Amino acid sequence: MNVSEGRKNIVVGITGASGAAYARRLVQCLCDANVRVHLVVSDYGKRLLFDELDIGEISAKALVGRECNDLQVYSNRDVGAVLASGSFITDGMVVCPCTSHTLAAMATGLGESLLHRAAAVTLKEMRRLVVVLREMPMSRADMLNALRLSEAGAVICPAAPGFYMRPQTVDDLVDFVVGKILDLLSVEHGLHTRWSDQLASDRRDRKGTV
Repeated sequence: MNVSEGRKNIVVGITGASGAAYARRLVQCLCDANVRVHLVVSDYGKRLLFDELDIGEISAKALVGRECNDLQVYSNRDVGAVLASGSFITDGMVVCPCTSHTLAAMATGLGESLLHRAAAVTLKEMRRLVVVLREMPMSRADMLNALRLSEAGAVICPAAPGFYMRPQTVDDLVDFVVGKILDLLSVEHGLHTRWSDQLASDRRDRKGTV
């Protein structure tokens, strides 16, 4: 991939916390938005994709539903890949979903895998790092790690869908969370996720209230 064409480059990390639907929809939306996606999947992330989505081989066709030359998959064991270098320019990184283990590794600056090193590089270069926690409940250790990571510059974005948009399907709930993530990455999207005064007014009118 040539990173000099003025298009966004986003690193996506997938780990083993339940929530594969969020990860797949995020990758789909990034590709639809003409973003270059640099994908790293942990071993348990691969197991997650298989267990929840029946995805065995990590590829653009499996995740996006079509061929996508803008999606590059990296081995999580390749700690010498370009994502581990601050000289490789990206527009940010998102870990979706994020396990407690990965949260702790990022909070303490461990570099035992490419995903961890890419996160460390994102922070040190002062780029946007979005951490989509899916574990619940959270232990005190998790909360302290989240605080430490937030203080280092990351954005903690729990996978907690809202209901003010009146979701009708599971896909609606997934889109709500993914829309929030895309907003944090400054990626344009058409997902129905934003509250507006007009929407509130329309609902009040239908109810006959003022």
